[in-house]
Amino acid sequence: MTSAHDPQLLKGVLSLLLLCLLAERESYGYEVVQRLQEFGLGGINEGSVYPALARLEREEKVASRLVASHSGPARKYYRPTMAGRRALAAGSASWFSLVAVVNPVLAGDSARRTVRAKQA
Repeated sequence: MTSAHDPQLLKGVLSLLLLCLLAERESYGYEVVQRLQEFGLGGINEGSVYPALARLEREEKVASRLVASHSGPARKYYRPTMAGRRALAAGSASWFSLVAVVNPVLAGDSARRTVRAKQA
């Protein structure tokens, strides 16, 4: 499925998405790409996921282990660390807070603007 999502928006939330999926279950890179695509994020590919996983590993937000594969080379499985779980919780709270502010603006919610203007 081809994605019409803005690549810059996706780039901004990719780490959060990866941490969320890995918190659900330990996965290897290509599996994470497939899971993202199942959610309708076809614009996210291996070329963006693997560098993001490497960065999360450098930041000690994910840990990895190699697992032998019957169909080729060993696969690197990732799972969040405690720091990664804290980053997921903080990032999720931040995301939902931002969405709560952005959605009314984009929806043209003039009633909310009027209330905020009176409060200022």
